Amino acid sequence: MAKENQTLPEFLLLGFSDLRALQGPLFWVVFLAYLATFLGNSMIILLTQTSPALNSPMYFFLRHLSVVELIYTTNIVPRTLVDLASPYPRAISFQGCAAQMYIFIVLGISECCLLTAMAYDRYAAICRPLHYSTLMNWQVCVAMVGTSWFMGIITATTHSSLIFTLPFPSHPIIPHFLCDILPVLRLASAGKHRSEISVMAATVILIMIPFSLIVTSYARILGTILAMASTHSRHKVFSTCSSHLLVVFLFFGTASITYIQPRAGSSVTMDRILSLFYTVITPMLNPIIYTLRNKECLR
Repeated sequence: MAKENQTLPEFLLLGFSDLRALQGPLFWVVFLAYLATFLGNSMIILLTQTSPALNSPMYFFLRHLSVVELIYTTNIVPRTLVDLASPYPRAISFQGCAAQMYIFIVLGISECCLLTAMAYDRYAAICRPLHYSTLMNWQVCVAMVGTSWFMGIITATTHSSLIFTLPFPSHPIIPHFLCDILPVLRLASAGKHRSEISVMAATVILIMIPFSLIVTSYARILGTILAMASTHSRHKVFSTCSSHLLVVFLFFGTASITYIQPRAGSSVTMDRILSLFYTVITPMLNPIIYTLRNKECLR
């Protein structure tokens, strides 16, 4: 590691310290959202683990998605709440920032892959019902979940190694409330342009490949649904995947805006708002969406 990084004491996270009038309301919004996320995802984990009626691949993936959401928010929100309660920006150690980003990337990529696995599950159930038990046996499901975590770990290791071996200024200030990829990468004082291109190209690919597979699965599902003669059958089949579609839209929509938009078109305030949405609000909405929109879920 570069000499500057060895002696680097800490990063300064600005958080929302420039919006002091909003810190109090934001604290309660984030706190209540985290509480709802914790309770909702914990309930899904408990019910899908203990209820025999929910012993299927779809709920197996949903349980792991809830585990990801719980760890994901716990990695970020408690620190954010402490920062919001402080009138001044607070520091985070170099190691702490690297650890937060590492966990953030592991869980983000794992969620991408899990959502892709869930789309394939819906494809197998709707388009290949006679082969469903073979296509989605428990060995395949476990392999899909394991691959999701493996992809997250590999991506986080390569990204973190590249970013945190770059030299940083002596007093680095992050205009954000978490150690996200872009805000930290833009602080590097050497090799910044080349590294930013490399990291962002890899990030875009890792977002677009799962999204493309999901779109392909749903294109085939749509073809199967349109071929059905009964309107009631179409509605019934579509209702089994509408919740997943909505979660995919929320996750990939915010990720695309955050990581694929041109740098010139971004702003510090907008970046923080988007990050707050996909780190706090989306994990809270996911269990609500699955509870309300999927007629079989959590009954």
